[in-house]
Amino acid sequence: MLTPEELRQIGRLHVQVGRRVDALLAGEYRSAFRGSGMEFEEVRTYAPGDDIRRIDWNVTARSGEPFLKVFREERELTMLLVVDRSGSVRFGSGGRDGRTDKRLQIARLAGALSYAALRSGDRVGLLTFSDGVERFVPPRRSRGHAWQVIRSAYEALESDRGTQLGAALTHAQKVLKRRAAVIVLSDFQGPPAWQDAVRILLRRHRVHAFLVHDPLEQALPDLGLVTVRDAESGAVRTVDASTWVAAVGLDRRLADLRRLGLRASAVSTRDDAFQRLHAHFRGSA
Repeated sequence: MLTPEELRQIGRLHVQVGRRVDALLAGEYRSAFRGSGMEFEEVRTYAPGDDIRRIDWNVTARSGEPFLKVFREERELTMLLVVDRSGSVRFGSGGRDGRTDKRLQIARLAGALSYAALRSGDRVGLLTFSDGVERFVPPRRSRGHAWQVIRSAYEALESDRGTQLGAALTHAQKVLKRRAAVIVLSDFQGPPAWQDAVRILLRRHRVHAFLVHDPLEQALPDLGLVTVRDAESGAVRTVDASTWVAAVGLDRRLADLRRLGLRASAVSTRDDAFQRLHAHFRGSA
């Protein structure tokens, strides 16, 4: 259950997200997601001045005269937010405000994306996961949906849980009945068994990834021997902080995502999450 302070935090976040979306993200969202959503409608005869890249060569070959594919912009986009709630996202060194961990940063991103989609008349769904699929909320446009997304992303698990992103993406493939924009919000920790699921999802859907991280995950301050606890397995061990580095570095994880064909951006707990979304939409992240 959420504590009174966590509920107040979500309330503040809800207000902040709404203001920032209106001021910064609404136009960029539509350009990034709605502008590229096209569905095939029909073929017609070619007319001078038409884009030759849209010629349907199969129909042209059969008929003996040039025919053109005609597309129409999708009237409605379906967005599915795939949100990581495993133990590792509860980690954070405070960020710029002294209270930001990866969980709060993910909630900011999820809330902003949900608001932007709903303001554009699109449907938003939510799928949360840890060591398995936890919750699936079918895409819809109802009032209060952004609040539900923020609360589900921010609410902590009662116990440590691992990460099974592959299971979440496989479930997303099964429940999405039409082409959609799938947004994965995770720290992408753990084994890369999810990569095959990404490849299958990309055959039909547009997939964006936001890799949320904290600077302390890459290198610890030189504190000598320290006792650390794995947030997912609960294992405790002593390490030399001066020599400790992440098993899989940030740059490697980000490169792996992009190599698979995802539009991917890294978001630190010290970043302004809304500015990072803006940069991602503009292609400058």
